[in-house]
Amino acid sequence: MSTLKLALVQLAVGAQKAANLARARSKVLEAAKAGANIVVLPECFNSPYGTQYFGQYAEEIDSAKPSTSIQALSEMARDSKVYLVGGSIPELERGTGDLFNTCTVWSPEGEMVAKHRKMHLFDIDIPGKIVFKESEVLKPGHTLTEFSTPWGKFGVAICYDMRFPEVAMVAARKGCVGMIYPGAFNQTTGPLHWELLLRARAADNQIFAAACSPALDKEATYHAWGHSTIVDPYARVVGTTAEAESIVYGTLDLDLVDEVRKSVPVSSQRRFDIYPDVAA
Repeated sequence: MSTLKLALVQLAVGAQKAANLARARSKVLEAAKAGANIVVLPECFNSPYGTQYFGQYAEEIDSAKPSTSIQALSEMARDSKVYLVGGSIPELERGTGDLFNTCTVWSPEGEMVAKHRKMHLFDIDIPGKIVFKESEVLKPGHTLTEFSTPWGKFGVAICYDMRFPEVAMVAARKGCVGMIYPGAFNQTTGPLHWELLLRARAADNQIFAAACSPALDKEATYHAWGHSTIVDPYARVVGTTAEAESIVYGTLDLDLVDEVRKSVPVSSQRRFDIYPDVAA
């Protein structure tokens, strides 16, 4: 199978976890009915985004003893019969009490097939614009993440991870045909870099790249950029939206990966005699 339909659910997220989960379920089922094979939810889809909220909304991630959000994600994937990249939720680690920003991935049978903890924490200080420090409450993850589908392997990372090109490089060298990023850029960094980074990751590695954001809520303390976007291996935008709640669809023709790599064969022209291979 060389073609699949990807759906990014740009979800309106509020303060009520149960309402967020119900809304996410409705949109995942809607995307599946529209023919999506892989559906993606945004970063912190079950809670407001902010260091003051992570502890309050955190759940343990254990598929054997599923918490509220984990049970909901499993059921969404199973009932819609899609691969579900479950955005992210604040994760409470049993035993240590540490908090992580964590994405889970689910099979069409409702089984968890991958878990990614955000590796690069969003600690920025743009004078006069925005100060945000995830490290005040979160711990970083320490592993790269990928999952397999009938169409090929996909890498998964979260938001700020997008800024670090090595993540996508390693995924591509390991055979991934795309990178998927649940994210929540803001009104300062979004206009500057959201699409630019996606197109750069796609162009550098000749893969698909997609990022799924929450919708903008002007009443929230953090104003998400929105603009969930899908980019192809030529670095062309094949699907995007504005700031409101919506679903972005894109048809991924995986033959494009081979086409681009044959046309511009950077993968075979790399000079590892001069610089190291980050995937070695």
